[in-house]
Amino acid sequence: MTKKNKGYERKNAEKTGMKDSPAVLQGKALDKLPKDVQEKLKTIKTKLEKFQKRVLDKFDKYIMGMTLLPPPKPDQKLPNLPNQPGGQKQTEDKDKISVLVLIDDSDSKKMSKYELKDKLTAIMNSVAQEIDKNLKPQAVILSELWQNCYDGKYELLQLISLSAPIFDRGMLAAIKIAEVHKTMILKKFEKYIVSYVLAGSLVQGRATPTSDIDVWIVIDDTDVKKMTRAELKDKLRAIIIGIGIEAGEITGIKNKLNIQVYILTDFWDNLKEANPIIFTLLRDGVPFYDRGIFMAWKQLLKMGKIKPSPEAIDMFMGSGEQMLKRVEMKLKDIGMEDIYYAILTPSQAALMLHGVPPPAPKETATLMREIFVQKEKLLEDKFIKILEKVIDTRKAIEHGEKKEISGKEIDELLRESDKYLKRIKRLFTQIEKMKEEKDMIKIYETIVTIIRDVLRMEGIEKVEDVEVVKVFEDELISQGKIPAKFLRILNEIIKAKKDYDDKKLTKMEVEMVKKDSNEFIKFIVEYMQRKRGREIERAKIRVKHGNKYGEVILLGHEAFIIQDIDSQEKQISRAKIKEDGSLGAVEKSSLEELEKSLAKVEIPPKVFIKEPIFEDLKNIFGRDVEILVNY
Repeated sequence: MTKKNKGYERKNAEKTGMKDSPAVLQGKALDKLPKDVQEKLKTIKTKLEKFQKRVLDKFDKYIMGMTLLPPPKPDQKLPNLPNQPGGQKQTEDKDKISVLVLIDDSDSKKMSKYELKDKLTAIMNSVAQEIDKNLKPQAVILSELWQNCYDGKYELLQLISLSAPIFDRGMLAAIKIAEVHKTMILKKFEKYIVSYVLAGSLVQGRATPTSDIDVWIVIDDTDVKKMTRAELKDKLRAIIIGIGIEAGEITGIKNKLNIQVYILTDFWDNLKEANPIIFTLLRDGVPFYDRGIFMAWKQLLKMGKIKPSPEAIDMFMGSGEQMLKRVEMKLKDIGMEDIYYAILTPSQAALMLHGVPPPAPKETATLMREIFVQKEKLLEDKFIKILEKVIDTRKAIEHGEKKEISGKEIDELLRESDKYLKRIKRLFTQIEKMKEEKDMIKIYETIVTIIRDVLRMEGIEKVEDVEVVKVFEDELISQGKIPAKFLRILNEIIKAKKDYDDKKLTKMEVEMVKKDSNEFIKFIVEYMQRKRGREIERAKIRVKHGNKYGEVILLGHEAFIIQDIDSQEKQISRAKIKEDGSLGAVEKSSLEELEKSLAKVEIPPKVFIKEPIFEDLKNIFGRDVEILVNY
């Protein structure tokens, strides 16, 4: 290597934070590879270094890593890589140099992810062609790689685990060791492994070449009989960690492999208790193996279906004062930890009360500022600065950047934390009041809307707001269609809305209104469903033809025909209803289309059967068709 290249290697190592330069890393990796791959690497080393330098000069901030892919075996099916259709059989090409380039698309703002990928791919292909016609770069954006994992497609991970890194900011090493470790433990314990998940800074966009590699493994303990769950966890954990050390030796990767082992029942308990670490794992984690549980929970969290319980919120709320009192009794050199949690957990509780899943500690201050300072205007920014100061101080101590903390600093942090905690208690009251206001408005609007819906079903289209209660009473209560108690509930809800506007309603009364409104809504919805069902029955013509029973459902301007209602595989067709009452051309349809049409019809129209339809029934069901009456 020339002096110029060596200088570049040193400069690049400093820039990426690597202890060793890419060339040194490559040399270490060589010892772990098969002999034929070693020979190929030595032959093409100069070309790869030239390609690496030119690509990094152009796209330094976007390139996460470059690695030499192993040559495909004859007739091998390759995963879906760019410029190479997935699953296509490849013939062996001994001269082809395939290099996978991993692109960071997390910060792509000026163009879409795929525009970024296409642009970089075109330029890299041009650079590669200038160096060697056989050099074939394969660009993969990080979000593509993770999406493959979400979809249960792990072929690309396996390919990276067999490749030889040329340049790496830490991600390729993490994928390589995690994939090797995963493969080893699945071979030994596949029956028990539910999920194997890559987590931490690597998947959150904060990876460095020296980052720890965090993996989470969930073990199925639901069918354990020969030992306790704790024994199973401890036994498998010890073996899995031992395999992790072995994986490090096999790959030559020295980054610490942080292995967290959870048994499924403990993982579920942590989820119910709103453990922020588990929520963060579900939100950010990337499954390298999943039997269907992790991705299901991840989607439920994304949909907002996994929420902290009221008990968890109360626990987070109440923990602040208790911890702050404990701080005053502890030695000052260990008090910092409790100050940190004393203001962190109530902050997370405030976010949870607002409807946000409990965030990771590093995200709490940012979310507090975005939601309560900037969006809702409920909190002053000076209190967020207190939270940030405590978090930063604790982080500096934890990472060894701050070796000691004086009593004076502890006292100052205690005073500021006490101010912060008092302000957060007021914030809880503000949030609850805001939620109460939104709840009351939502309850009132929902009740009025559902009353209008049920009146519309009764044929009353327009009702003024001031007449809603009277018309509801006249048309539904007085005629015995709906029990009188629901008129009382309706009047109480309307009175409660007025009292709330006049600031006369207590918190307990708000809860009673919620309970009553739920009962009201449930009954009215069931009433409308029953009425709608009866109306749809009236829109049906039931017929008998031979030994079979058929049905024609008339919905406005179209009819659906079922040949045999008793058949498990129903043959359904449809036809337009003409002005003279006859049916148009009969087309093949499906149960799905019928259900969609039924859903669109709020109130089935009155059905008038005209003479021409009888001839159509004979054509559809045969000359022996009979119409059933009062069935």
